[in-house]
Amino acid sequence: MAEEVVLLDSWASMFGMRVRVALAEKGIKYEYREEDLKNKSDLLLQMNPVHKKIPVLIHSGKPICESLIIVQYIDEVWNDKSPLLPSDPYKRAQARFWADFVDKKVLTLFILSYNLWGVVIQCACKVQVADAGIKLGSTKGEEHEAAKKQFLEILKTLEEELGEKPYFGGETFGFVDVAFVTFYSWFHTFETFGEFSTEAEHPKIIAWAKRCMQKESVAKTLPDQQKVYEYVLGVTKRSLGE
Repeated sequence: MAEEVVLLDSWASMFGMRVRVALAEKGIKYEYREEDLKNKSDLLLQMNPVHKKIPVLIHSGKPICESLIIVQYIDEVWNDKSPLLPSDPYKRAQARFWADFVDKKVLTLFILSYNLWGVVIQCACKVQVADAGIKLGSTKGEEHEAAKKQFLEILKTLEEELGEKPYFGGETFGFVDVAFVTFYSWFHTFETFGEFSTEAEHPKIIAWAKRCMQKESVAKTLPDQQKVYEYVLGVTKRSLGE
């Protein structure tokens, strides 16, 4: 079965990283295909004709799209090792709630704030810059601070949910951890442009992220934060024609 698994992805995508972490947790071998998001492959357009976005997992010739859906699929199909979702229905529903919170809140703030600060990240995010409804680099000052404050409030909510637990699901690395930890690879970029320190504001979140990074599945998947920062700078310069 392993040789029938193909992942269409892009190295800097926090969403693709989710899938790679989940596959690593399960010990699944797969073929990785890096996509040029400015020149999408025929295979990507064929396998995800609706959204035309990565990541796409192809299993036995059948495509599964959207990162959280893919992670759940992986957990259900390869259920003999490293369960990511709890077996208890209530706990499973709670895990899905918080993973959805990450997508709706954290992702939205990433897109909003990066646009406010003049950085283009459509290569890594599911939503294109134009979808945010904000003219690139058009706002500063108070809106900059408001976006930063809102982002830190979201982290505060997540920090409160984490509490004193080692992982969001309790004692073991699970679904919410997979959903959120991949954003950690972008924290340096976000903090540099936002001029703040997550560790100073919410140390438990950073301690949790570092704990996740001790897992081989995470450490081997998440790119170096400086590499992501340089990538974003490159994208920004190209978008501005520099």
